Amino acid sequence: MNAPAPPAADTLRTALAGLLDGMPPRQAAQAVERLIGHYRGATPTDAPILRDRADVAAYAAYRMPATFEAVRAALTAFAAAVPGWTPASHTDLGGGTGAATWATAATWDGERTSTVLDWAEPALALGRELAAADPALAAVRWQRARIGTGLALDPVDLVTVSYVLNELTAADRAALVDAAASAARAVVIVEPGTPDGYARIIEARDRLTGAGFRVAAPCPHSAACPIAPGTDWCHFSARVSRSSLHRQIKGGSLAYEDEKFAYVAATRLPAAPAPARVVRRPQIRKGQVLLDLCETDEATAPALHRTTVTKRHGDLYRAARDTDWGDPWPPA
Repeated sequence: MNAPAPPAADTLRTALAGLLDGMPPRQAAQAVERLIGHYRGATPTDAPILRDRADVAAYAAYRMPATFEAVRAALTAFAAAVPGWTPASHTDLGGGTGAATWATAATWDGERTSTVLDWAEPALALGRELAAADPALAAVRWQRARIGTGLALDPVDLVTVSYVLNELTAADRAALVDAAASAARAVVIVEPGTPDGYARIIEARDRLTGAGFRVAAPCPHSAACPIAPGTDWCHFSARVSRSSLHRQIKGGSLAYEDEKFAYVAATRLPAAPAPARVVRRPQIRKGQVLLDLCETDEATAPALHRTTVTKRHGDLYRAARDTDWGDPWPPA
């Protein structure tokens, strides 16, 4: 009997481990620090940040696992809202080395046509090299394209856009979201879990709903976000195993870190969003669990609400103790 295939996260981690062979750790660390500085700044859309293979290898080893886990969490929430549907085609806009393509393959079984579009040829080349480690990614196409104004996409079931909007001008962000909405049946966009990242997600969300999409996740509704602008931001967390490079860069000793991200998953398909979503880490106290929820019903507008689940709630209390930040509520 053949051994079962390793989970996609393990396969990706193993493939990434070989990227930095021969590169001095100090050189890799310096490359990552420089690239992080660029990503936190303003970058013209016609100037790719990842210049050569050394840049791509260092940054992929550092960032790709976190991007994979964040996108997989967003796709998992979306898949729960559209049970029984599997995308037969997928385009990853600004996908670089393909983390979102790995996440898509990890979320839905079966074959599909997948295309990664990016402006940085070194990133596409390395993505193609990494994908050889997973048979599910053997047919992925890697194509160079300018991401922004003038982008034209073929019809597709699913478009993913992960950690890309922060690199674009306002005009290019709008053009990208509009192009995705025109081509896709479902669009999933992920950004850093910062106030600025959340603001870009809300901007994209508004454009998607304006184009006739329904929000499937994380929101339980497609109405305006109940968070007053400037007072807070909606984001979530994904657990990521740390590589040795992570520990070198951050000087940390833990074997993991938590990737904060914001996202929207919207679709033209029939969807059943969660009745409510846990939008903060649950607070477990003696005999009770405090859950901060984004919720709505037919009688009320969308709202943020804290609910207390106690031992007298029986099975619901036990479920609350196992509920995590970002989960739907109540559990199915």
